[in-house]
Amino acid sequence: MIDTQQKQAIGRVAVLMGGWSAEREVSLKSGMAVYDALLRQGVDALAVDVESGEALLDLLDASVDRAFIALHGRGGEDGTVQGALEILGIPYTGSGVLASALAMDKLRCKQFFDGVGLPTPPYMEMDAEADHEFIAASLGLPLMVKPVLEGSSIGLTRVEHVSEMAMAWQAAARYPGAVLAEKWIDGDEYTVAILGDEALPLIRVETPHEFYDYSAKYEDNSTRYHCPAGLAAEVETQMQRLALAAFRAVGGCGWGRVDLMRDADGVAWIIEINTVPGMTDHSLVPMAAKARGMDFDELVVQIVIASLHGENGNGQQAGEEEHVRTA
Repeated sequence: MIDTQQKQAIGRVAVLMGGWSAEREVSLKSGMAVYDALLRQGVDALAVDVESGEALLDLLDASVDRAFIALHGRGGEDGTVQGALEILGIPYTGSGVLASALAMDKLRCKQFFDGVGLPTPPYMEMDAEADHEFIAASLGLPLMVKPVLEGSSIGLTRVEHVSEMAMAWQAAARYPGAVLAEKWIDGDEYTVAILGDEALPLIRVETPHEFYDYSAKYEDNSTRYHCPAGLAAEVETQMQRLALAAFRAVGGCGWGRVDLMRDADGVAWIIEINTVPGMTDHSLVPMAAKARGMDFDELVVQIVIASLHGENGNGQQAGEEEHVRTA
C-alpha cells in the first residue's frame, strides 16, 4: 500500500478506457484492471469509458489531477487523447503526442527506424493498385500484410503465395490508414517491457498459431510465455539495449513495450513499439514486471508516479544511465 504522502501527490486519477478503436474490448479489460489496482492501493480513482470527446470534457468537472491512459489503438495510443489532455492541462501517463503518433503508425515508424539506423524488417507500402509480383519479388515470401494504424495483431495476414496478397490487402484495408507488406522474419518472437529508463526481463512468446495473432494474445491458453527467455545474458542485454534505443528514439517515456524478432542468424529486428500496452491477465508488461519482482498493483502505481514529473515526450536526458534488468 502506498503511503499518505504519495496518495496526496498522485491525487485523483481518471482511468481512461474503451475508446472507439478495434481494440475497445481489450482496452476496457486493461482499464478495469488498472482501476481496481488503484483502488486496492487506496488511490482515489475514477473509471471513464471514453466513447467520445465529451467524456474528456467531463474530467474538468470531476476535478481529476491526472489521467491513466489505458486506451489502445486509434484515438488513445496515437497522440489524439494525449493532445486533448495537454489542452485541458491534465497530466497523463506514458508518452507524449509526438512519440505516441509516431509509434502508432507502423509505416512512419519503420521509415524513422531506417533513418536513424535501427534494424527493422524490409517493407513496402501497399494500395489497391500495388504490383503483387513486384512486392513478393522484392521482399520474398512468406511475408506479412498488416494495417499500419491498428494494434493487438488486428488485420494481420501471413502470405505464402502471390495469389493470397489481394485477399490479405483487403483484410488489412478494412481498417483506416495505409497497408504495409513486411518481410517475414523466421525466428523467435520476444517482447521487452519498458518502465521508466529500465528494460525489464525479456519474454519469449511461443504459440502453436502461425504467428502471435489476436487469438493467441487474448483468447488461446495454449500460448506460452518464457521468462527467463532462455537467452545468454549478453544476448538478452543487447536486445534490451536495442529496445531501449528504439523506445527513446521515438521519444517514448514513462512505460511501453517493444516487440522484436530474432532470426536464425541471431539478428534482432524491431517489429513495433507500443506506447500503451495491454494490462489484462494475458498482457506481457505485467509478466515482465513480475519477473522483476514487482506485482501488478506496484506496476500500476509506478506508472502513475512517473506522470508526476510531467516529462511526457521528453525522453531520457543526456548523460543519464541506462538500466537493463534480467530475471
